[in-house]
Amino acid sequence: MSMKDDRLYCTVGCHPTHAGDFEKEGNPDEYLSELQRLITENRRKVVALGECGLDYDRLHFCDKPTQLKYFEKQLELSKKLEIPLFLHCRSAFDDFWTLIDRHRPSSGGVVHSFDGTLPDARKFIEAGLKIGLNGCSLKTQDNLDVVCNLPSESILLETDCPWCEVRPTHAGFKNIKTKFDSVKKEKWHPDKLVKSRNEPANIVQILEILAAVKNVDEDKLCEQIYDNTIKTFFNHL
Repeated sequence: MSMKDDRLYCTVGCHPTHAGDFEKEGNPDEYLSELQRLITENRRKVVALGECGLDYDRLHFCDKPTQLKYFEKQLELSKKLEIPLFLHCRSAFDDFWTLIDRHRPSSGGVVHSFDGTLPDARKFIEAGLKIGLNGCSLKTQDNLDVVCNLPSESILLETDCPWCEVRPTHAGFKNIKTKFDSVKKEKWHPDKLVKSRNEPANIVQILEILAAVKNVDEDKLCEQIYDNTIKTFFNHL
């Protein structure tokens, strides 16, 4: 899709729940070489390596040792190729941080869908990473207290669609001003969202919540985060 549309870009990497794919064909080095080839041959469109990291919530998909081994391989590849990282961390902060600290990212990146503590976020920021916020980052008052204290120059916004929508039960929901009409998928319409499916258009809701909890001007915050995005992913263009 990204090769066919000038507005779109992509990432290349192996999600932690699929880290076993490195060994599925019997040759992990070949799998890693293929990731490298996809990145280097399409660098104009590939803006980050990932989504990679650790996910200890879903070990039934892939065990810890396998996740750790191939997360480290991808961190090494990121430094070799001088490409930013798109990172995933679920219930694995200690091991995740150990590897990040060991392989300090040379080209930055983002810890996406962040829902951790303020000390966790500060460690990532100190390591040169941005903090990616979506609906899962804004569920509870504790979440809002964390994002309120994040420096605006260290934040990126995302939706993680089709997941991580902001629901009425979420603490941040009351700050949403923009809402879109939706229909069931059987009644799909080009001008409406699909009911119960998060979509890219909803990123404005993340901005509205963040501006409200930080008590800052939406337009100025949007400009700052746009600048963060360009500096994080598009310095090579």
